[in-house]
Amino acid sequence: MLPAIDLLFSGAPEVGRTDALLVTRRRHIEVERYGVGVDAATTLRSWSMAKSMLHATVGMLVADGELTLDAPAPVAAWAGRDDPRRAITLRHLLTMRSGLAWIEEPIDGRLPDVVTMLYGNDRRPVPDTAAFAADRPLAHEPGPVTHYSSGTSAIVSGIVRDVVGPGEPYRQWLRERLFDPVGMTSATPRFDAAGTWMASSFCFCTARDFARFGQLYLDGGVTSNGMRILDAAWTDTAAIETGREPDGMVHTMHWWRFGENAWGAFYASGYEGQYIVVVPELDLVVVRLGQTPTEQRAHVRDALTELIASFES
Repeated sequence: MLPAIDLLFSGAPEVGRTDALLVTRRRHIEVERYGVGVDAATTLRSWSMAKSMLHATVGMLVADGELTLDAPAPVAAWAGRDDPRRAITLRHLLTMRSGLAWIEEPIDGRLPDVVTMLYGNDRRPVPDTAAFAADRPLAHEPGPVTHYSSGTSAIVSGIVRDVVGPGEPYRQWLRERLFDPVGMTSATPRFDAAGTWMASSFCFCTARDFARFGQLYLDGGVTSNGMRILDAAWTDTAAIETGREPDGMVHTMHWWRFGENAWGAFYASGYEGQYIVVVPELDLVVVRLGQTPTEQRAHVRDALTELIASFES
């Protein structure tokens, strides 16, 4: 166990900077370590781990009968009779198989769509991130092609917004339905000017609160005080493969499979090496937060794999 922890906090170029590492087993903290200037009360960026929290909100609304996975996604911009995007379902969006054109990484020096969506162009923020993403044309028919896109998450969050209400009603709904029941008192989502949670990227939490969210999925949708807030069948979808990225990463439904699904593990993933790894067979939740270049993240995953393996005996 210790060599993997020491490596993560070594500052070595292959792992970058680790701000927080937390391991819980059977709800008890087994490992808790923080970097310079960080402690248990420090809220840190989720980046794309927020996408997995968005998965939870959709699961609640599906259970409430407010949303349907395999019906056309309720996006007003696609409602035209001849608009081919009408074929896109909520399931297509959640599995990153919408077919919409989107640039997530720089190509030929072009600014990625995700950067424009989150930070604007010429210092002018995009007022409605869901509308910005929904405006993309189809590059493929919906269904066959897996293409990771923060834009699809923005569209899903816009759909949730239209059900629960924009801005403060959305914030309050998250607090009452997700954060408070799970005990995530530090959770701070960020909203755009249209009142849409920017759930592709922004929910700030302490490491312990990120672990509490992972525990919700480890426990099949039941909170620490025994309240069921998600159907077990819904949390199961976080571990079921729906497609693979060119680099071999296995996508599920706004979550990822960890490696080749050793220990039944799956994880929420954030830019620069943020992880919430849920490990059912070992009853573990592992949280790692920090800053690691994308091209070096395999070293972080290897260290986390070694750490998880140390709990096998």
